[in-house]
Amino acid sequence: MFVEASPSAAKSRAMAYDPETALARLRRHRGPDSIVIGQLGQSLDGRIATPTGASKYINGIEALRHLHRIRAEVDAVIVGVGTAIADDPQLTTRHVEGPNPTRVVIDPNGRLPRDLAMLKDGAAEVLVVTCPGTEVPQGAVALEIACSPCGNIKPEAIVAALAARGMTRLLIEGGAETLARFLNAGAIDELHLMVAPIVLGSGKTGLNLAPIAELDEAMRPLVRTMRFTDGDMLCMCDMQLSDAA
Repeated sequence: MFVEASPSAAKSRAMAYDPETALARLRRHRGPDSIVIGQLGQSLDGRIATPTGASKYINGIEALRHLHRIRAEVDAVIVGVGTAIADDPQLTTRHVEGPNPTRVVIDPNGRLPRDLAMLKDGAAEVLVVTCPGTEVPQGAVALEIACSPCGNIKPEAIVAALAARGMTRLLIEGGAETLARFLNAGAIDELHLMVAPIVLGSGKTGLNLAPIAELDEAMRPLVRTMRFTDGDMLCMCDMQLSDAA
């Protein structure tokens, strides 16, 4: 039996990827308030790595280029120390034209290795967000922020400290735990979720948020979708606006 699509169903259909539209919110941002973009690449079943940790590359080259376009539009790209240790990321815009952002590593307890590529490449400044009195490696600048008794730094405190340094357009790039902390704190304005048309069936999940008891507690962001030419899907989720009926 044919069932006519509802307005909300029609709204969810994906248009072809257009970088001007996808990045419009970032590009028109002005003023002293911060805008925080989160990004996550995953499989159809919400996995970001296999059980062995293999993750390069779940998404295709067009999703990677989109990520680099976001980097070129922000003042700073932020990762947790676990991602820095595991991936030794460059966090540059090498796949697109545009300036490299400041690289920010959240490292409350001084775990950052001294031999990371970003500490030596001179591509852009490296800030290490850390607890007061914690030593940071040569090649990085410490950004000391008060820590909680358990050694964590609040996402909103990080956003405020970066804004005080003139960095108001921010990208939370990884890892999954760092992104989850920012989402749980309500500190993400827009989440760019890039979904590859593969099913891993097991492995690490992309988002592990604070548990909820009822469905009406779930986040219901307003979502726009685009499709990359190589098959991946981009879901742009406005985390400050609800699509709940």
